[in-house]
Amino acid sequence: MKEFNYLDSIASEKVWLGYTLKECREKEINLGLDLKGGMNVTLEVSVSDIIRSLSDFNTNPNFNRALALATERQKTNSQVSYIDLFVQAYTELDPQAKLATIFSTFELKDKILLTTSNAEVIKVLRTEVEGAIANSFNVLRQRIDRFGVVQPNIQKLGNGRILIELPGIKEPERVRKLLQGSANLEFWETYDLNEIINNIGEANKVLATLQRTGSATTTAVKDSTVATTEVKKAKSISNVDSLKAALSKKSATTTDSTKVSDKSRKENPLFAVLQINAQGGQVSRGPVVGLSQSRDTAQVNAYLATKQVKELLPRDLGFRWGVKAIDKKGEIFQLYAIKITNRDGRAPLAGDVITDARADFSQTSAYANVSMSMNAEGSKTWARMTKDNIGKSIAIVLDGYVYSAPTVNAEIAGGSSQITGNFTVEEAKDLANTLKSGKMPAPARIVQEDIVGPSLGQAAINNGMWSFIIAFLLVLVYMVLYYGLIPGLIADIALFANVFFLIGILASFGSVLTLPGIAGIVLTMGMAVDANVLIYERIREEMRHGKNMRASITEGFKHALNAIIDSNVTTLITGIVLVIFGQGPIKGFGVTLSFGILTTFITAVFLTRYMVESYASRETAKELPFHTKISEHFLQNTHIDFMKIRKTMYILSGIMFLISFISFGTRGFSLGIDFTGGRNYVVNFEKPVKTEDVKKLLKDAFEGDSPQVITIGSDNQVRISTKYKIQENGTNVDNEIESKLYTSLKPMLNNGTTEAQFIKENIKSSSKVGPTIADDIKRAAIWAVLFAIIGIGLYIMIRFREWGYTLGAVVSLAHDVVITMGLFSLFYGFLPFSMEIDQSFIAAILTVLGYSINDTVINYDRIRENVGLFPKRDRVTIINDSVNQMLGRTFSTTFTVIITLLAMFIFGGDSIRGFIFAMLFGIFIGTYSSVFIASPITVEMDKLVKRKKKKEEALIIKK
Repeated sequence: MKEFNYLDSIASEKVWLGYTLKECREKEINLGLDLKGGMNVTLEVSVSDIIRSLSDFNTNPNFNRALALATERQKTNSQVSYIDLFVQAYTELDPQAKLATIFSTFELKDKILLTTSNAEVIKVLRTEVEGAIANSFNVLRQRIDRFGVVQPNIQKLGNGRILIELPGIKEPERVRKLLQGSANLEFWETYDLNEIINNIGEANKVLATLQRTGSATTTAVKDSTVATTEVKKAKSISNVDSLKAALSKKSATTTDSTKVSDKSRKENPLFAVLQINAQGGQVSRGPVVGLSQSRDTAQVNAYLATKQVKELLPRDLGFRWGVKAIDKKGEIFQLYAIKITNRDGRAPLAGDVITDARADFSQTSAYANVSMSMNAEGSKTWARMTKDNIGKSIAIVLDGYVYSAPTVNAEIAGGSSQITGNFTVEEAKDLANTLKSGKMPAPARIVQEDIVGPSLGQAAINNGMWSFIIAFLLVLVYMVLYYGLIPGLIADIALFANVFFLIGILASFGSVLTLPGIAGIVLTMGMAVDANVLIYERIREEMRHGKNMRASITEGFKHALNAIIDSNVTTLITGIVLVIFGQGPIKGFGVTLSFGILTTFITAVFLTRYMVESYASRETAKELPFHTKISEHFLQNTHIDFMKIRKTMYILSGIMFLISFISFGTRGFSLGIDFTGGRNYVVNFEKPVKTEDVKKLLKDAFEGDSPQVITIGSDNQVRISTKYKIQENGTNVDNEIESKLYTSLKPMLNNGTTEAQFIKENIKSSSKVGPTIADDIKRAAIWAVLFAIIGIGLYIMIRFREWGYTLGAVVSLAHDVVITMGLFSLFYGFLPFSMEIDQSFIAAILTVLGYSINDTVINYDRIRENVGLFPKRDRVTIINDSVNQMLGRTFSTTFTVIITLLAMFIFGGDSIRGFIFAMLFGIFIGTYSSVFIASPITVEMDKLVKRKKKKEEALIIKK
């Protein structure tokens, strides 16, 4: 606690290179939920409810039937705007219907008339819906900011969806209620501080007396006689005098409550954490009771909730905190006093009466203000409230926090009024949005949810770090053993710099590091070696041709550059596709991979070259052979006739294709909830369990839905998947499923395990994907693969300018996708890790495409070069020579990538094992296809082109 207080006190101090501690913390790499634990939620704002509200809840049968049809159709057409679906359905039900008859309400009277055309009504609806979604976003952002989560992330995803990530959350039920509750906008009358100052002084004195007698300050005293006696004693002392004394002492201190002496805290416990709103020893006018440090607000709440204090305060007195801090450091908040006049505790005026609110500007003031309008009912109440409170303030409260407390200057009739308060433009816009958010209820429902327990997150960090360290060391050692000490160390330094730059870029851009992100770093490290391998292999070739080291280095970098550019660009295309179409951790993987490709290019082309040439230019430099005794003759001067066996390889690939398609039709796929919708729960037990036993216990739990159960990780941990009530929303469904799991699995739990303990300790993680968002994810995955293949094909067409190269690349990529999917179709359920087709699998497929085309393009570059050098040589001979020349590079790159993936497969954790397995197999099949599919197809196309030319020449001769 002392450490927290100290760090909190220096948050605004400059501690590093001109940055404050707070800014340094903000620039740290954010850990994803799979590493830190917490909650990831995708909310969808209910557009149908917004439209109902805009119609003033019209009961027209066709209108309500059209909404129901639009809601049903959106499940299969989630990319189409809900408004378009509604209008289409409404027109089908009544082709002659006018939307204006539905939406010409009192609230929209200035925008929609009975004569307004359908096109204009639709335009207004779009604007209003977008505004409602924006307001919902603002409300959610304010709620999250007040929730106290470190490094929360909230962003709009489009189609009314909002992504919220809350690291470290341990109360998912509370979060669900917080996020799915509708905005509660209220207008309250307020107390002037002068009216209650004596009561506040009495409260402070009573708290001091209670502390001296050892009574609890945050709960009611059990002995009512003692409580009454203490209150009477307190009243016998001059409350005004004690308050003045406290204020005089406070005036000599700062607002930092940590500087108040222990003696002062004992004498004035309330005033030690709440500085009364006063100047020169005199209390200020207005509803602000006092100021408090953010860390002390909970203590103030506890003091004011004490039974003895509540007995001293007026019954209709309530307290609300201001929503924004009033100091630059963001640490000091104001406490407001409001009047709760209704017996049921409701505000005299609620936000549903607001019809419009907007930021305005006055010609006589430099500050912005807010204009608002109310409906007829609200106008009457507002007129009464303003008449009764002339010279006082009315507090505007959203979700229990005061946004503004303007002073009433005169009675306001008609419902139109202006709120002033020295607002900046942004503050005025925020307040206008706040007022409008009460006007239009737009409930947000959770359509996707992931919860990761902190212990699982820590295990993921440990696994990820071990995989990274081991892979890193293996690659470093390999480069030294294969290319020699100095070249190996130069490559290793470049690799260190690559990782350093990559992590720095991720931190600078505020990227979130996830377990797939670590996988992206490790994979980048493996692929980064490829650029150095290309350079070193080319230098070795030049030296074998008789050139000295310096000339070989110059020529090696020159000739390797094209291959490095082409291989990196094609892989970058897959990374960009992942960023565009991926979500959550998979998007993080794409970001890491994309940045990694850029840092790889920079370190290999510039840093490695600088170090190698710096060494070679030294007078004492020894000739480096760029090999060791182990690698001197390894895969050098090979003469394998790859093209001779190409037809055999065609048959082998055809057989694998046939087996894959048969498996697609018979076994199908194990689709993850990303693609089907549903809920996953990872449940841990004290002892090993069998999946069949778990299935039996859960057989009748979910009313007809038979859950899937697989072992994940150790033999005492399973993952349970169910589609039970996935169409339904609300927190009650999640509670019901957790309760059913507990009841059914109780025989496998330790004796005495309560439901709360089961949910907190045994359920290690959970996730939910609604059917609508699952449809979107599935569609995005298909487009991602197609766009990656098309993008790579176009790039190759532009770079190589021959259809043979493009066709070979596209066919080999399709070959890799089909056979990898066939493997997952054949073996799901047989291997001890998840082999589901989900977002992670798609990320793996795209990465495989990137690697496969990387390998293919490097072979293509050598083929193109040799065609230019030997234009009259037979294409079969050129391709055989080119592939043989690149065998050393192919082995080194494939080997380093495979050892990094193996390290991740063994040490990287259960959650990404299927993902890594897909990449491992994909690397193998990608290397195979680049040699035996892509390159041979260029031969077939070359023969086809030559035959066509001969026919054309023959026709010309005949003519």
